[in-house]
Amino acid sequence: MPAFRIGNEHTLTVDQIEPQGLASARLPEGTLYIHGGAVPGDTLRVRVARKSRRMFEAEILEVVEKSPLRVDPRCRYFGHCGGCKRQNLLYSAQLDLKRQAVEDAFARHRIEVPGGVPTPLAAARLYEYRNKMEFSFGARRWLTDWEIASGEPMRKDFALGLHLPLHFDRVVDLHECHLPPPPAQAVVNGLRALALEHGYAPWNTKTHEGYLRHLGLRLPARTSDVLVNLVTSSHDPQRIDTIAAFLRRDVPAVTTFVNTIHSGLAQVAIGQSQSVVFGSGSVVDRIGPHEFRIGPSSFFQTNTEQAERLYELALEFADLTQDDLVYDLFSGVGTITLFVSGHAKRVLGLELDAEAVHHARQNADRNGVTNVAFESGDIAEKLNHDLVRKYGEPDVVIVDPPRAGLHPKVVQSLGAMRPRRLVYVSCNPESQAKDIAALAPAFTLARVAPVDLFPHTDHVENVALLLAKTVPF
Repeated sequence: MPAFRIGNEHTLTVDQIEPQGLASARLPEGTLYIHGGAVPGDTLRVRVARKSRRMFEAEILEVVEKSPLRVDPRCRYFGHCGGCKRQNLLYSAQLDLKRQAVEDAFARHRIEVPGGVPTPLAAARLYEYRNKMEFSFGARRWLTDWEIASGEPMRKDFALGLHLPLHFDRVVDLHECHLPPPPAQAVVNGLRALALEHGYAPWNTKTHEGYLRHLGLRLPARTSDVLVNLVTSSHDPQRIDTIAAFLRRDVPAVTTFVNTIHSGLAQVAIGQSQSVVFGSGSVVDRIGPHEFRIGPSSFFQTNTEQAERLYELALEFADLTQDDLVYDLFSGVGTITLFVSGHAKRVLGLELDAEAVHHARQNADRNGVTNVAFESGDIAEKLNHDLVRKYGEPDVVIVDPPRAGLHPKVVQSLGAMRPRRLVYVSCNPESQAKDIAALAPAFTLARVAPVDLFPHTDHVENVALLLAKTVPF
């Protein structure tokens, strides 16, 4: 007999939030996983709704008693759009969840963390912290419960906002969002009104028709620049001129406007071509003493203030001297490379994306930094004896890989090089822990320090310091 029956109701107290983001409660029948923004300590009445992946999942019918960790979310769309998951959870409890996520990841790979995992470095701002946002247009609008309850007539064939979680074809029509700075709201609401007035159709993921696909915004924290990148399915100069006139007139904070053409089927905010409608086509932000020019598609940490604090930790862990040669792997547009350049003799940035390397060199020139070099290519292939012969053995290596972590060849090469210090910056503690376990024959884990770059989400960055062992790898 199954532990639970679909449709049965239970009154329970939430125990914790699991790594996959669902809340859980232990009952005599087993563990029940709960959707809908449950908070540890809540007493809930729930209904068993489905079974998936050997888990029974329930939906909330009533909050019988609120947890002391529960707070009122600022955003009225909370629980519907995919922007925030934890706005209803006390921020100190959010930080504890993220600390636990790092601790659990390392424990799963049987790695002992000296001194334990500390509480993540808290974000300076809990709202209006994102310097980049991507909104989607959709032909299938998701109505919230309070929109339905209003009884007002509402269009269901046009939306501009964020996707409903797990539903790529449904878009929540957002008239407010507290993640980016205020100019974002003016652009979103103004462009929606303009599109409806002129009959510009949103992209339909079923029929693959429509004009408007995505709206990308860059809003640097340290300058007043604002970039609008409108992704459309085709080139239409008349429509673009109309939109440009609206931006210049009604949202004068916008300093540059770019039109990206994406005619393919993939639901991504990149395309086959880009044209600058007005302005420079890029924005400038600052991290530490350095300025960085950022285009519509450039990678740049989404939270400028916390990125600076993340890099300060990486620099502290690196413990550089003016005689050190540093390798910065996955260097992007050169943010970490330039950040540490004033503390070392020379820094080499390696990056797969040739366009990012081009921007990195421009950023070095822009800031007058002369003790850096950049090379593009697959790091798994580039990190070899030829590179070492050209630049020298690194004293310190800093890695900041994508979520998947390090390629096994990179792990092998780092073990063979065995720099004095290896600083591992990660947006995914699970892959980071896996890699550190693989590096264990050559390095000893000395310290970790999580950093919260994304309040109200489950994401956490983690910086780890590894010290070289003297035994052969």
